[in-house]
Amino acid sequence: MQTNFSLAQLADPDVAESEKILRKCVHCGFCTATCPTFALLGDELDSPRGRIYLIKDMLENDRPADEKTVKHIDRCLSCLSCMTTCPSGVHYMHLVDHARAHIEKTYKRPLSDRLVREVLGFVLPYPGRFRLALFGAFLARPFAGVFKALGGPMKRLGAMLELAPSRIPGRSTMEAPGVFKPKGHERKGRVTILSGCAQTVLQPSINEATIRLLTRAGYEVVLPEGEGCCGALVHHMGKEDQALDDARRNVDAWTREIEGEGLDAILITASGCGTTVKDYGFMLREDPAYAEKAARVSGLTKDITEFLSGLELGAPQRDGKLTVAYHSACSMQHGQKITREPKALLKAAGLEVKDIGEGHLCCGSAGTYNILQPDIARRLRDRKVANIEKTKPHLIATGNIGCMTQIGGGTDIPIVHTAELLDWIYGGPAPKALEKAGLA
Repeated sequence: MQTNFSLAQLADPDVAESEKILRKCVHCGFCTATCPTFALLGDELDSPRGRIYLIKDMLENDRPADEKTVKHIDRCLSCLSCMTTCPSGVHYMHLVDHARAHIEKTYKRPLSDRLVREVLGFVLPYPGRFRLALFGAFLARPFAGVFKALGGPMKRLGAMLELAPSRIPGRSTMEAPGVFKPKGHERKGRVTILSGCAQTVLQPSINEATIRLLTRAGYEVVLPEGEGCCGALVHHMGKEDQALDDARRNVDAWTREIEGEGLDAILITASGCGTTVKDYGFMLREDPAYAEKAARVSGLTKDITEFLSGLELGAPQRDGKLTVAYHSACSMQHGQKITREPKALLKAAGLEVKDIGEGHLCCGSAGTYNILQPDIARRLRDRKVANIEKTKPHLIATGNIGCMTQIGGGTDIPIVHTAELLDWIYGGPAPKALEKAGLA
């Protein structure tokens, strides 16, 4: 794609990076075939190619974002399916991230929109605030349908209430900073796990299961002081300063461990977080105090299934004989290009693994998307659930808490994190979802 940026514009490193990305696009349109919003809406501007044109026009003319551009960029899930499909290597993720930051700086949203986004950015990345908010949501949940029927900004409030769990788990005993020693082994290595934010509150059992798996395999697990939200939630809303502050805080926490006793890996149990942490090196590339440290952190970061696939987990302790529909989160298959390892681990554990039709299409979770764009998100969820139910599985496995919450709201089939399922097969306690369904 031909571009016409001035030298002054290209002096901005973010603009220069976007210009390089734009020039790689050859207008082929392969991306439209796999874009969830284009599949649903049929509007070229709701495809990656259409959004690229809008972004190019906005950045090249150095103008504030307008309502039309914001509408179609907001509808983008950042599922990155287009990057898997693109034959030209267009790094759409970095381009749309820059566009969102530009929108945040130059466009004044309606008051109701601003309020919702501010509340999300203030609450979700902080476990204490989120836990308190969930308690309030639990009390208001019976009125979700009323709020949705009112339309406008109330529809988003209704969507938030529908997503709230009917039960809020208690605090995990494995949540506080600390060290978990290997079980019955000499230490084979030392790793850390991102505790994160929303997952810690919604399903602390995921990291508990992960710690048990790793310590049984001979690894010491450290949860360092100072680590928190990865920054993805606010990053995808264009709140770049807050996202970079989150990234710096985590880089500092992990660097202390790397330079102390050392780390073999930084492990992520929510694939949406993993895509962002693996991008810290890029996000902080222009920060002289953090560029090198952030690149080192990104290089050490692995999804839990990447790491487990290289370990000897022993003989399965359960005869599962269960059929599992494996949902590969967009951030897993498109963001991190991890497609083989999770399914291989499940098959090695004795489970029958079924692929899902239209597996490349997003379930509609996408961070805060299912709150900010509830209608599109619900249509995508229903499409995903229909494809899952066609496989007639006993349960669903996935590696992302957002997908678990989204898909779980549309089906009675139990949904379990891959790490929890593996922990159970190799000797840990049964996941509550399996117990409830009578499968354990």
